[in-house]
Amino acid sequence: MNLTTINRAVIGSTLFSILFLTGVQAQERQFDQDRLLKIDALIQRQINAKHIPGATALVLKNGKVVYEKVFGYADLESKRKMQTGDIFRIASQSKAITSLGVMMLWEEGKFLLDDPISKYIPAFKAPSVLKAYDAQSKTYTTIPAKREITVRDLLRHTSGIAYPAVFSDPTMWKIYEQAGIPSGIGTTAGTLKEKMELLGSMPLQHQPGAAFTYGLNIDLLGYLIEVWSGQALDIFMENRIFRPLEMKDTYFHLPLEKQSRLVGLYESTAGDQLVKVNHPLYEGVDPNFPNLKGSYLSGGAGLSATARDMANFYSLYLNKGLFNGKRVIGVKTIELMLQNQLGNEVRISAMPPQPENFQFSLAGFALETAKNDYLSPLSLGSFGWGGAFNTHGWADPKEGLIAILFTQEYLSPYFSIGEEFQIALYQALN
Repeated sequence: MNLTTINRAVIGSTLFSILFLTGVQAQERQFDQDRLLKIDALIQRQINAKHIPGATALVLKNGKVVYEKVFGYADLESKRKMQTGDIFRIASQSKAITSLGVMMLWEEGKFLLDDPISKYIPAFKAPSVLKAYDAQSKTYTTIPAKREITVRDLLRHTSGIAYPAVFSDPTMWKIYEQAGIPSGIGTTAGTLKEKMELLGSMPLQHQPGAAFTYGLNIDLLGYLIEVWSGQALDIFMENRIFRPLEMKDTYFHLPLEKQSRLVGLYESTAGDQLVKVNHPLYEGVDPNFPNLKGSYLSGGAGLSATARDMANFYSLYLNKGLFNGKRVIGVKTIELMLQNQLGNEVRISAMPPQPENFQFSLAGFALETAKNDYLSPLSLGSFGWGGAFNTHGWADPKEGLIAILFTQEYLSPYFSIGEEFQIALYQALN
């Protein structure tokens, strides 16, 4: 290499560094750095009040990390501090990931959105709707459903399928528990085939299409992915989603070498203290379920992930189906997935409660539309969802924002930290 070549290389390297730093500085200028510190204050206040043991907060603006901080402890007892690579139980944030897998198979012609699911799982032929339940005899009566459940019903939670053990109508909860239907949150025993075909014999809470009822819909879609793809759900997700999106720490069951990175699960006591959960969750689930081996793969609630992995996932939507320049899913499919699917005639179930004028998509996200934009600082077109263990995430296409806040609490009375994080972030935008 001669001197001229060396000089050109040095100049090129210097120019790249200048451009890179200029880009980072430009991103930073889009936020008031002093006002951005209100995120720190918010999270530290929650830690000081013993509402949370620690947290990871991550913000991207136009694909660049503009804020990434960890606070407090991943494990209070051992004083293990939170790290950016720590792994969290993301519970219902799993739903969006499974929904992406469903729509990938839709693109391949495996099904149509308004197909009856009995076309693929005969157990769901001729569904019935609950009429009355006798608590003393634990028996119930039904009426025939007016139509069958469709794939679209499952994606938008309008099937009439509810949840056992969590966020559910008490009667439906009892019926499911009597039959041995699991919630999927930490479930390890049984298989999707076994439990979902059993679900096909259960009554629906209401007529298909009549209401948005949060339930086992996405676990059922996880089984349909297995039927359509011919692969186990974990294998399908690894090949089609996790690997292409570089979600290197997202699993149903963590490998041994990553289990030490699982964040501890805590709960608030009556005296406003935090204690590690050392008792069964929900319907008898081990709180350390991500570190256990299991045969049940819950597409609705079974995944664990890092904040960076979830940011990669959200970036696919902001980039209209591209990840690192490679197409993972079609642009028109992404557009369809982010359209509201709940008409004015669809009731919204009271459990869990949703905000007024609630809007929901095929993608597993709540949506910010003209109908509900008065409720929050999010821009029109924003989308996101949270998880039962106090994990939060959303993306704002207009602002080019992805925001993730992960903590780990069981039945937390302080779930509003997600909304507070949203306010703290948006007030810092220039």
